[in-house]
Amino acid sequence: MTRIDSAAPAAREAATGTPHVVIIGFGPVAARLVDGLLAAVRTGALAVTVVGDEQHAAYNRVLVADLGVGRTTVDAITLADTAELEAAGVVLHLGRCVRRVDRARRLVHLSDGPAVHYDRLVFATGARPVVPNLRGLNPDPELPVRLPAGVTALRDLKDAAALHRAVLGGRRVVVLGGGILGLEAALAAAEEGARVTVVHHGAHTLGRSIDADAGKVLAAALRARGIEVAANARSTAVVLAGTAVGGASAGDSGTGGDGGTGGRPVAPGPSFSALELDGGGTVSGDMLVLSCGVRPRTEVAAGSGLRTGRGILVDHSLRAHHDPHVFAIGDCAEVRCPDAGCRECAGSAGPLGLIGPGWRQADWLAGFLAGPAEPAGPAEPAGLGEPAPPLPAEHAPVMLLKARGVDVAAAGNVAAGPFDNFPAGSPDSSAAVGGSAGAPLRVSVWADPEHGKYVKMATRDGVLEGFVSVGMPRAAAELVLLFERRAELPADRSALLVLDGAGLPARNDPARTVCRCAGVDQQAIAAAVAGGCATVAEVSATTRAGTGCGGCHGDVRALIEQHFQAAPA
Repeated sequence: MTRIDSAAPAAREAATGTPHVVIIGFGPVAARLVDGLLAAVRTGALAVTVVGDEQHAAYNRVLVADLGVGRTTVDAITLADTAELEAAGVVLHLGRCVRRVDRARRLVHLSDGPAVHYDRLVFATGARPVVPNLRGLNPDPELPVRLPAGVTALRDLKDAAALHRAVLGGRRVVVLGGGILGLEAALAAAEEGARVTVVHHGAHTLGRSIDADAGKVLAAALRARGIEVAANARSTAVVLAGTAVGGASAGDSGTGGDGGTGGRPVAPGPSFSALELDGGGTVSGDMLVLSCGVRPRTEVAAGSGLRTGRGILVDHSLRAHHDPHVFAIGDCAEVRCPDAGCRECAGSAGPLGLIGPGWRQADWLAGFLAGPAEPAGPAEPAGLGEPAPPLPAEHAPVMLLKARGVDVAAAGNVAAGPFDNFPAGSPDSSAAVGGSAGAPLRVSVWADPEHGKYVKMATRDGVLEGFVSVGMPRAAAELVLLFERRAELPADRSALLVLDGAGLPARNDPARTVCRCAGVDQQAIAAAVAGGCATVAEVSATTRAGTGCGGCHGDVRALIEQHFQAAPA
C-alpha cells in the first residue's frame, strides 16, 4: 500500500482551512464512519486520516468465527476498499500504532513517522479480549499478552486461520466461556467436524441473559449437537506439552484497530494440551478458544488525560468530557454525560459491545461532522463550537444466538419467576426488570424440555419487559417485535406458542426489522429483491442487511425465495 506522509494533511489543512478528522482505529465501526464521511472528502469539505494497527483493511470481527470454520471468506467480511478510499483522498496508516495524543497541540504521535495534526479526533479503538488469569498465560493486563501456541482469543484473521486448521483436522477444541460468542464458535466448529467442549464457571451458559430453566434446555440442545458442557467449572491453568510453531498473541499494547489483538507469530515452543480445573480435573484438547469477554481499549485516551470509566466517557453527542475536539464511538465509548443527575445515564453499564449500536453511532457522527455548521470563531473550524444534537438513545439490547438449529432470543431481565410475589409499587416489583414502580410484574412460562422448547415472558400492564425463548424461532421473532415496539401482548399469552406450529405461515409484516445490526426492515429487502437482487450477497450490497452479525441471513434468504416463488414463470 502507498504510504502518504502524515504531515501532508496538516499542510493541506493549513493552506486551505479544510477541517481535518483523524480516526484512531480501523475496525467495522471506524469503517462505517469513514464511509459516511467519504462524500465530504471527495468534495474537499473534509480531510480524513485513519490509523489502524492491523495491516489488513477493516473487516467484520463478528464473523471471525464463521471465517474460522470455513463458512465465509476474508473478502466477504472485508468492509473497506483501501484503493477506493485512497483514491477519494483518505489517508491510511495501516500497521501502525498510536503512541500518544497531545491534546494541547492537537497532535497524534505514531509509532513511526511525523505526528498528525487534527481538528477533530475520533477514538474507534474497540475492545481487546480478556485473557483470564491462569497459570501458563500472562496475567498482567497492562502488558502485551503473548499466548502459547494452540491458544487463541478468536478476534482477528490470524486467530481465524488457526481455528480453521483445527476444524479441518477434526481436532479437539476447548471453548473457555459460556457467553454468546463462545457458544456460536462452539456450535459452528462442532457442525464443521471439530470435537468441542465448552467450559464455564456458571450454573448454565448465557448466564447474563437467560434464566436457569432456559439454561437447562439450551444445555440439552448443545449436547444433542455433540458438544460437551462442563458447568460450574473454575479453570486454574493451561497445560502445555510438545513443540509447535505458529499462533497469535492477544492484547497487543499498541492502539489502532477496532478491537484488534495486534497478533504476532509465537516462537517455537509447547502447545496447548489441556485446561486444568479447580479440584484437579482436566479437559484435554488441541486448541483453546478464549471467550471470556472484552475490555474497551482506553489506554491512549486515558494517557492523554481524557476521562474514562469502563470506556472513554462521552456525552450524548459522543464528545469526550471537557474536550470538544475529541469523540469516541463503538466498543471503546461509554455514553455517560457529565450531568450526575441525568436519568438517561443513571443505568449506564458501559459500552454495549454490539455492532449495531456502534454503526448507528458512526452514522450519526458522520452526519454531524460532515454536516453544515456555522464557524465558532476565527481560530476554529466550522462546528467545533456548536453544541451537537443528542444521539438518539439506544433501546434495551436483544440477545440473539445465531446458530443453525439452536434458536435463542432474550431481552430485559427475566430473573423473576411466575410465582414470585411482587405487589404493585413495591421496590422488588420494579427492580426485577429495571423499571419504575407501578403495576405488578406478571410472569408467564411454558416449557417442553423433551422437544427443546422454552418461553418465558415478564410483562407489566400487558407490555413486555423481558423475555427468553429457546427453540421457538417464530415466537421469538414476535416477542422481539413486541419488545422493541413496547406493544401489548395478547391477553392469552398461549396464543404466541402456536406460531411455531407445523405448517403455519410466518407472519408477514413489511415494517418488521429483519437486520437488527443495520436497521433494515422487510420492506427494504423486498424492494431490493424486486429490483433485481437474487442472492443474500446482492441484498447485502444494496441494503447493508446481513453485513453485521449475519444472524439474519436465513430471513433474507427466505424473503428472496418467497419473492421468486410468487413470481410468474
